[in-house]
Amino acid sequence: MNNLNWVDLIRDIPDFPEPGVVFKDITPLIGSPGGFSAVITDLVQQSPKAIDVVVGMEARGFIFGAPVALALGTGFVPVRKPGKLPGEVITTSYELEYGTNSLSVHRDAIGKGSRVLIVDDVLATGGTIAATANLIKELGADLVAVAVVLELDFLGGRKNLSEQGIDEVIALTHVDGD
Repeated sequence: MNNLNWVDLIRDIPDFPEPGVVFKDITPLIGSPGGFSAVITDLVQQSPKAIDVVVGMEARGFIFGAPVALALGTGFVPVRKPGKLPGEVITTSYELEYGTNSLSVHRDAIGKGSRVLIVDDVLATGGTIAATANLIKELGADLVAVAVVLELDFLGGRKNLSEQGIDEVIALTHVDGD
C-alpha cells in the first residue's frame, strides 16, 4: 500500500445521517485495492478458524463478511432488512445510535449447533450485532466471535455486548473519542 495504513482510508463525514453523528465512511477503504485487501487479510488473520459460517449484516457487513467467509472456507449468510428476503424468515428489532431498525434471516440459513462468526464494519453501540446474535441464537447456532474493522469505543458497544453474554469481540482498530 505504499506505506499507507488502511485505517487512513476511513474518512469522517460529520452530521450524517443526522446532526451530531460522525459517520465512518469506508468507501475510500474498499475503493483502494491495497487497502481493501489488507483489511480483509487482517480480519481473516484475527478471526477464529473453527467456524462453520460467517454472518454479515446489510449492507456493509456483506462487503467484509463475504470475502472473509471465502478465505476461511465457510459459507456466508446475509442478515437483511425486513422485506428483502423471500421465503420463511425470522426477524428482530433493535436500537441504533440514531434510531431503530429490524433485521431478518432465512429460518433455514444456519443449522442448529453451527459455529458462527459475525463480521461487520463498525461496532458502535452494539445494537446491530446484538440483534444478529439474537437471530443466531434463535436458530440454535453458537456465536463464536464477532469481528469488526472499527470499534467506536466511546459509544460503549463492547460493554453492551458483554452485558448480553457476547465477550469475544475482535476489533482491528479503535476510535477513542467522537
